Amino acid sequence: MIKIVLFDVDGVLLSEEHYFDASALTVWELIISDKYLALSPNDYKTDYSVDEITAIREHVFEKDQVLKFLKSRGLNANWDMIYLSFCHQLLHLLSQIRNTEQEKINHWLKSEINREVLVDMGKVLKDYEVKPDFTIFVDDFKRSSAMKEELFNYINVLAKEKLGVETDIFKGKGTLWSVCEHVSQEWYVGDEHVLESTGRPSVQLGKKGFLANETTLAPANELEGLFEYLTAAGLQIGIGTGRPELETIQPFHHLNWLHHFNKNHIVTADDVLRAEERLKEKKSLSKPHPYTYILGLRGKGTSVEDCLKLPLPIENGHEVLVVGDSLADLLAARQLGCMFAAVLTGLSGKDARSDFEEKKADYILNSVLDLKSIL
Repeated sequence: MIKIVLFDVDGVLLSEEHYFDASALTVWELIISDKYLALSPNDYKTDYSVDEITAIREHVFEKDQVLKFLKSRGLNANWDMIYLSFCHQLLHLLSQIRNTEQEKINHWLKSEINREVLVDMGKVLKDYEVKPDFTIFVDDFKRSSAMKEELFNYINVLAKEKLGVETDIFKGKGTLWSVCEHVSQEWYVGDEHVLESTGRPSVQLGKKGFLANETTLAPANELEGLFEYLTAAGLQIGIGTGRPELETIQPFHHLNWLHHFNKNHIVTADDVLRAEERLKEKKSLSKPHPYTYILGLRGKGTSVEDCLKLPLPIENGHEVLVVGDSLADLLAARQLGCMFAAVLTGLSGKDARSDFEEKKADYILNSVLDLKSIL
């Protein structure tokens, strides 16, 4: 009998669409803005129309085929998808000047890449007729069987293949990953919240953000009714999301959902990042690692050491249900040893059913509201 329900947020309760929009705009800015590679600074702006954003996203992510591919490899965080997409294009751009600028390329790829290095690269690239090519991402990555964070190291493999450079700078969440994250947060939370969100001021001002325009994946009052139904039935409910705290708490507050949850069991990306910083050994704890859901289950007062010492699979795993929309959620639930309900309201929609059937999800729901039918 299920006693605890842990919800993912994006693709389950709230739409991911604006996150994917912000992700595409981030990759686009890193390539064309004069703050970064400056390939086409005159085409850059901070206030695109809906149609322009749609066109940029279709271009950068190949009509979402890139996003779907990365999700199929167990990658769930938008920041990681941005990082891989941009790094791949960076290698492609540098490969076009390899014959004449090999020495500079060797120098750039021997140490961490920050914004200043990107600007230096841009100053060299502008002297050549180089062009990005987003159509080659999936084909390049299909040649690898890498899953999850292993995909980061595959960028190093591609650097050797495309540029002849032995390097390991792309393998983890280093300086360039942080540059990508910060630009993404500028787009998503806007100028008003970026300092609170990242601890750093905006590099490029003028972004309004998407935070005030969250879209629920079912009528908000019906989702609140679901929370009321579950808590009235005596179930404990919690959140395990890859969203940062600001982007979780603020929408829940606006939607009047917060009072249904114990904040001690609302786990966000900020909690995961703090835990990673406490570890002596560098290690990713984001999904599909089960840490997010372990902390959601045990409560935020639990130390990272105690969470990681928890024997898995947990006892009484049949009493815990994780509700998610991605392979990363399913893999985390499997490691935890609990039940998993797949919701078909994520990026792939109903097309994801066959994948979840193949992976033997315990339940497959058209909407999170269908939880009532299985509890």
